[in-house]
Amino acid sequence: MTITEIENEIIEEFELFGDDWEGKYEHLIELGKSLPKIKEAYKTDDRIIKGCQSKVWLHSEKQGNEIVYTADSDAIITKGMVALMIRVLSHQTPQTIINSNLDFINKIGLTEHLSPTRANGLVSMIKQMKLDAMALQ
Repeated sequence: MTITEIENEIIEEFELFGDDWEGKYEHLIELGKSLPKIKEAYKTDDRIIKGCQSKVWLHSEKQGNEIVYTADSDAIITKGMVALMIRVLSHQTPQTIINSNLDFINKIGLTEHLSPTRANGLVSMIKQMKLDAMALQ
């Protein structure tokens, strides 16, 4: 699937909750439970995303022409946020990841419903995923 197709799928999922942000947060937490787990060996300080209030470990590796991400976090909402980003960006080519706009974040209203520290953490996640894609291309 393309990034746009995945984004549209996520937008549709979040639209099912209407204005119910409690439901949307619960969905985000559920997504975090399905997060592709990072191997314990990769839970090192150099893989912690700087700028996140919670600890978020991100591992990126190239498989064929695609980047595959795995991650973990010590906070349930943050785990859901990184799961969302992995769902969109994992198994894409480095150039596609680097060029992605990720408009779905605003379309589902995520940025306006996150605390400032979580919103900064989301920006840091995206930045790190794109930097890793640049390094691996």
